[in-house]
Amino acid sequence: MVLKTANRGRVPPFIVMDVMRAANEREAEGERVLHLEVGQPSTGAPALVVERAKAALECERLGYTDALGIPALRQGIAGHYRTAYDIEVDFRRVVVTTGSSGAFILAFLAAFDVGDRVALASPGYPAYRNILKAQGVEVVDLAVGPETNFQPTPEILDSVAGGLDGLIVASPSNPTGTMMGRDDLKSLVAYCADQGIRVVSDEIYHGITYGEAASSALSFTNDALVINSFSKYFSMTGWRLGWMVVPEDLLRPIECLAQNLFISAPSLSQYAAVAAFDCTDELDGHVVRYGRNRALLLDELPKAGFHKLASADGAFYIYADVGQMTNNSQEFCQRMLAETGVAVTPGVDFDPSRGNRYVRFSFAGSSEDMAAAARLLRDWRHVNP
Repeated sequence: MVLKTANRGRVPPFIVMDVMRAANEREAEGERVLHLEVGQPSTGAPALVVERAKAALECERLGYTDALGIPALRQGIAGHYRTAYDIEVDFRRVVVTTGSSGAFILAFLAAFDVGDRVALASPGYPAYRNILKAQGVEVVDLAVGPETNFQPTPEILDSVAGGLDGLIVASPSNPTGTMMGRDDLKSLVAYCADQGIRVVSDEIYHGITYGEAASSALSFTNDALVINSFSKYFSMTGWRLGWMVVPEDLLRPIECLAQNLFISAPSLSQYAAVAAFDCTDELDGHVVRYGRNRALLLDELPKAGFHKLASADGAFYIYADVGQMTNNSQEFCQRMLAETGVAVTPGVDFDPSRGNRYVRFSFAGSSEDMAAAARLLRDWRHVNP
């Protein structure tokens, strides 16, 4: 007898992880790899966070914490909104999570029922779509492009037939690095409030911008679910720690879900992360490096034939239209890795319908690696125009 498997597990893979595995296998064989595929800072956690972790190992009883997180960290996160955005957030609305991934699971479960319709920009972070599908939520892809800086607008939402229950926004965005200006975000939030659309605002790349600072949805509403992470700006990917600021009506449902699904976020990571907000000088230094990497690639990639690039206002990504080179971005990236050692993510990870003609470059690595990758790609494209 064949045993049943659940349909909810039949979601597409997170292709960037497949690319990273192939790159790691190449490295294991002794070949050089330049990692421009994964959105992970090449730096470790801030020095003060590491010191706090060592102290916690000596002094703290590292057991379960409250499902919502330790009070000191929740208060520190609330203080961050006061310092960074001039927003007063009640720390009791802060939920500490097992990475932003845990936050998305909790947010979607608490806010949306099976059969609800949730819109998201395409291209966009693939885990949004896949988590929603696994939960039985209907995903409404919003095909966005350069004309709206790859961001959703009230006009685009107004054109969706059948109504919407939710909208996921990301500014800065993965994979494009594009942002919404303050006025545009305010207008979008107001439209959603008027239409009864619950906003989930992914703000995990806040702090990594190259011009105007990113605005939080919390500046305009207390009804949005706002998600952030210690992985990107705070350079703590492997610590698996994120947070949410949640509306009052969803706080208890999210707490109950967290108790049952996760018990609590890793306690060592929580105790250490209390120090993260005292590390801005070190962390802003990383952003300066990202800015140099960004400028280098924006200058060098066109010399290798990558001419159509998204604006890359924030985060550490450049999204490139390679339609003049290929109609199969996955095969293109495989060939690039095999022939140059440069690992890049195919656009089909982010846009199922049009991603065959796009690729994403991550410039979170060292400046030396970015310069070397640019040289290799330029030479490769001259041989393979």
